[in-house]
Amino acid sequence: MSQESASERISGVFSQKKMTKIGTGTTARKAKLVSYYFVAEDENGAMQVQALTAGDVPFGPMTEITREELLENYLPEPQRTLAHARAAMSPQELEIQKAVARGDKFRKRGESFTAEFEYSKALSLDEKNVRANFGIGLCYIDRGDTEKAQQVFERVVKLDAAFGDEHKHLFNEFGISLRKAGMHAEAMEYYRRALGLSPGDENLHYNLARAAFDKGDTSTALKHLKSCLGLNPKHEEALQFVDFLKRKQTQA
Repeated sequence: MSQESASERISGVFSQKKMTKIGTGTTARKAKLVSYYFVAEDENGAMQVQALTAGDVPFGPMTEITREELLENYLPEPQRTLAHARAAMSPQELEIQKAVARGDKFRKRGESFTAEFEYSKALSLDEKNVRANFGIGLCYIDRGDTEKAQQVFERVVKLDAAFGDEHKHLFNEFGISLRKAGMHAEAMEYYRRALGLSPGDENLHYNLARAAFDKGDTSTALKHLKSCLGLNPKHEEALQFVDFLKRKQTQA
């Protein structure tokens, strides 16, 4: 059977409705949650699905489903016209997203060299792609190639988008990996950069304190633990960390 032309492929906004539980105990109730997605069918007939923000802008990873899954689990929303979404799903952007998705899949399987190849393809089309930079950086760190990881780190810290909420999971994983790989100075600069964009985030202060302590800089660790607790006095990990440092000082 011949492939469909580009004009015949599915492309547009779809919704997915789920029932969710709100509240607890006697106040608990069920509510209908509606989420919106931009869907584009590729040349192989696979459906590339990406979530939409409240402002109808695509965000987060792209997933692949079959046409049957689309028709069974999603409803078309032809009344929603999304110039931003359509622009974001240009052929080049679609190719980038697919390469990153493949890279993520291989990295999760522990196939770092294959994942690196896919991330590199994405970066050859867009060197500022946040997910591809995080992904390839994690591959380098996982195999102990700190020289290449350093090069990726230098790119990432210049990207404001790398510290956005939509990349929170990868952002955290990358920062923790830097610290565990012994790249303490890089981890500290990484969290300082993030604090410059989100100064009221107590968890960034806590993570910077962890990196500083691992580097042997206890005074900086205490400074950021104090800042963390100033923002959230009940931050459990920070309270435990401060207690640990106090006990360590008395035993010295």
